[in-house]
Amino acid sequence: MTIHPIVSALRSAIRASGDSSRAQAQQKYMKSEMPYRGITSGELTRLVRDVLATTAFPPSREEWVGAVRSLWDDAEFREERYAATTLAQHRSAKTWQDPVALALHKHLIVTGAWWDHVDTVTSKCVSPILAAHRPIVTPIMRAWAVSDDLWLRRASIISQLPHRERTDTDLLTEAILANVEGTAYGREFFVRKAIGWSLRQYARTDAEWVEAFVAEHGDRLSGLSRREALKHL
Repeated sequence: MTIHPIVSALRSAIRASGDSSRAQAQQKYMKSEMPYRGITSGELTRLVRDVLATTAFPPSREEWVGAVRSLWDDAEFREERYAATTLAQHRSAKTWQDPVALALHKHLIVTGAWWDHVDTVTSKCVSPILAAHRPIVTPIMRAWAVSDDLWLRRASIISQLPHRERTDTDLLTEAILANVEGTAYGREFFVRKAIGWSLRQYARTDAEWVEAFVAEHGDRLSGLSRREALKHL
């Protein structure tokens, strides 16, 4: 398979950067099996920006997906995966951010299988697609909420974090109640945290709804979820 020039350019730039001593600390902090190059978030942002300024973005959906998958699937260092998520959400790919693109984003969530990847892909890619294509994507989020994959469940729960007054409270309720205490993943930290986070965020828009939700379902929410939900109320 032909590798798009942007993939080679990003790999080369990442390879030439970093700090080995910082890399060890980053890997330990993130509990990552994949090693780091030791590039800070700000450095990586500038690195990717510089590459994109001098290298043409993939001109078609197929080449875009191929570039993201190549960077992601063949990554040897975690920064390559961060660069892949940057390509996945880049404004140059805006016209391809539709329900078809969820296959790519689902792959990144399932294989990324850790909060940093999952939260970025969900907030920057999945959430905008849900907002723009609710009739098609809402049933998909419902299916993710009861998936056998922990990270798809988390993605479903937090899929509306940026939606504010456009939040579909029926979907939010269904995603949460599918993952409360007594369900298959109800004791998972990243699920309990996601429930609290989604409620806390929506409380900024409709505090009364969140208070009523917790009053009705609080006995099924974990202590962590309840505390997070009511944190600013």
